[in-house]
Amino acid sequence: MEAEGLDWLLVPLHQLVSWGAAAAMVFGGVVPYIPQYRDIRRTQNADGFSTYVCLVLLVANILRILFWFGRRFESPLLWQSAIMILTMLLMLKLCTEVRVANELNARRRCFAASRWFSCGRAVMPSRQPTSC
Repeated sequence: MEAEGLDWLLVPLHQLVSWGAAAAMVFGGVVPYIPQYRDIRRTQNADGFSTYVCLVLLVANILRILFWFGRRFESPLLWQSAIMILTMLLMLKLCTEVRVANELNARRRCFAASRWFSCGRAVMPSRQPTSC
């Protein structure tokens, strides 16, 4: 008799917990990458981030989606794979942009520095460099 009286509370509570667990499963894999993304964007330095991790996670999640077509599993896991693929693509895009920009800046600095050196000697900017 007591259990029937609490059904109005337990059924919605059970659904709420179930939806919360599914949301945690879907977005839980993305959460650790948010601070990394923000840090890479803020510092414009992607040296500590491995793109091989992105590659492995991309392959694993693509395989999971392909496996879903053969044998269906829970939809939150399918959504998790799709969201992780999008996250890894965003991380790869950011890391590629940052690394390309840093390499271009290093080449520009090297080129600018080479204008002031001639045959291993420093040349003053007011003088014309001599040929070797």
